[in-house]
Amino acid sequence: MINNFEEYLTLENIFLFSNWGVIPFWLLLLFSPNSTLTRFLVHSVIIPLILGIAYIFVVYQIYLNDNFLDGFGLYLGIENLYENTSTNFIHYLTASLRAKEIYKKDVDYIVSDGQVKIVDEFTGRVLEGRRYSDGLHQAIEAKENVSIQSENVTFASVTFQNYFRLYEKLAGMTGTALTEAEEFSEIYNLGVIEIPTNKQVIRVDEDDQVFRTSKEKYSAVVGQIKKAHKKNQPVLVGTTSIEKSELLSDLLKKSGIKHNVLNARQHEQEAYIVANAGKFSAVTIATNMAGRGTDIQLGGNLEMEVLEALEKKPKSKPDQIRKTIEEKHSKEKDQVLEAGGLFVLASERHESRRIDNQLRGRSGRQGDPGKTCFFLSLEDDLMRIFGSERLDKVLSTLGMEEGEAIIHPWVNKSLERAQSKVEARNFDIRKQLLKFDDVMNDQRIAIFEQRLDIMRADDQTEIIDDMRNDVIDDLINIHIPPKSYPDQWDLDGLKGALRDGMNLDLPVKDWADEEGVDDELLTQRIEDAANSMMAEKTKAFGKEAMQQVEKQLLLQTIDTKWREHLITLEHLRSVVGFRGYAQRDPLNEYKNEAFQLFERLLNGLRYDVTKQLSMVRPLTDEERKAMVAKFLDEQKKLQVAPNIENTKTTKSNSKLPLGAKTPPEQMPTGWQSTGRNEICPCGSGKKFKHCHGRL
Repeated sequence: MINNFEEYLTLENIFLFSNWGVIPFWLLLLFSPNSTLTRFLVHSVIIPLILGIAYIFVVYQIYLNDNFLDGFGLYLGIENLYENTSTNFIHYLTASLRAKEIYKKDVDYIVSDGQVKIVDEFTGRVLEGRRYSDGLHQAIEAKENVSIQSENVTFASVTFQNYFRLYEKLAGMTGTALTEAEEFSEIYNLGVIEIPTNKQVIRVDEDDQVFRTSKEKYSAVVGQIKKAHKKNQPVLVGTTSIEKSELLSDLLKKSGIKHNVLNARQHEQEAYIVANAGKFSAVTIATNMAGRGTDIQLGGNLEMEVLEALEKKPKSKPDQIRKTIEEKHSKEKDQVLEAGGLFVLASERHESRRIDNQLRGRSGRQGDPGKTCFFLSLEDDLMRIFGSERLDKVLSTLGMEEGEAIIHPWVNKSLERAQSKVEARNFDIRKQLLKFDDVMNDQRIAIFEQRLDIMRADDQTEIIDDMRNDVIDDLINIHIPPKSYPDQWDLDGLKGALRDGMNLDLPVKDWADEEGVDDELLTQRIEDAANSMMAEKTKAFGKEAMQQVEKQLLLQTIDTKWREHLITLEHLRSVVGFRGYAQRDPLNEYKNEAFQLFERLLNGLRYDVTKQLSMVRPLTDEERKAMVAKFLDEQKKLQVAPNIENTKTTKSNSKLPLGAKTPPEQMPTGWQSTGRNEICPCGSGKKFKHCHGRL
């Protein structure tokens, strides 16, 4: 009986008792504070004394064990979060927290066909094939309980600026290029020519309406939509994010206005929704960037309606269907024109004038009537940048009433100036980004030209020989410094380096003791020995087989080193800006360190290729037989695979409950050598130091 009691008198059990034991007393205080039992327990010294002793025992045991986290039952296998070995755990924990709390389903991503797909924040479109990096996508997959895929590996990356600069000639056409003319000129050396529309624009662009709060703004937006909807005018509501689209959608639902929302859930119907946005009394909510590529036609998209009707009735006459739909479409278009055309209502100004102009341009196309208006508040992101708090105080002092808006052309001009300032800042950021990318681009060109040369060439002997000789020169310079005396030579180190790096066991000490042998002659002898070894390998493999081995090793090593180099450069770029605090130019610092890293990449490439090639050899007959036997053995194991489930069930049943102990004589062989922080081999689930490690 005493032994059983000692088994349950563990640190974990006492800690649980001391924490859960107070809950009944708290419940009594909450639900029956005036009862006799509650008064007795509150005034009694016994209960606090027992709990106090339990807490003291726990703290004392923690102090003795010198393991705070284990003492509190944290079974993560981590004793110190700030040790180097815990870095991965911190990374996984951060990614898991971001996936759980920040990234929301059907907003930031959707789950479709057992896969997590990213939703573009601005367009609401599903980005097929795109994945979050840094383990975040895997964390979201674990959260949604879908199959966890491998992390994407970046082999090469390039900015849009450098990508388009690869072309000798560039040309294009867009309706919003004028605001980006400076960038086109400076980066791509492109001029911008404005061509007038083929029909006069009769669209009415109303002055912006600025409200004090977001609440007032959205109330005014809903009121304006109601007014337009009452006269059956089609309305396109533009927002800056999916989140704000959902907010407006909720407000319209409460008002009982039927509408469509372009979001991730309706991604597949994007073209259909946009095509019908110009229909009689239609209300559509979309982000400024959503639905591009589909023209909004007044009365609806005729061609799409015809195709839809033919799909429903494939046996009917196409000409007759088209005629019927054209008549209906013409009547509806006349109704929309009479109502005033498409009304584009923007709920916020974008930081780029180009985006706002694109949104406005969705109305009044091809000489059609239309109307546009922007509704703003002092709480918008763009307004807050330019000190909207001070303006809010001024307006409050002047007695501006709730729901009242500021409407004046000067406001429009001020906002355009603010947008141009933000655009100029963003342009400077992109220029700086391009300068940093130019450094990587030069390295990218060099490494991929080398890779292409290797892929095109059949014989890699010259490249391999140059790499091997460079490695030998580097080893000689390290262990036999230039212009040094023979007694300063590290011949033992040179011999070890040749053995480890090139699989050469050479009598370099005996060579150095010979009369008239200097570093150049020593280098020549090492090169001759290395060439002789490689010639023997070529003879053993065969020339063609050896060429294939060399090509594969070269390409694999280049890819591995380049991936590591990209990650290192990314990390360098994220922190190099701090050099500015030391009055150093971050760009120059990045250039210098990136060059050093690239040299290290090339040196590592030469060394790894030389080392791997020196280690390869053809298999002997005995090794081939052993491999065949191993393969046959694995095939036999696969044939008995159905019995694995039964084995697993037996093993799971054999596991003991937490806290139970197996007698030492029944423990598996070698259990005494189990690590202190490893799981005890008895099957209790505890760490060894808390279980049989105490014996």
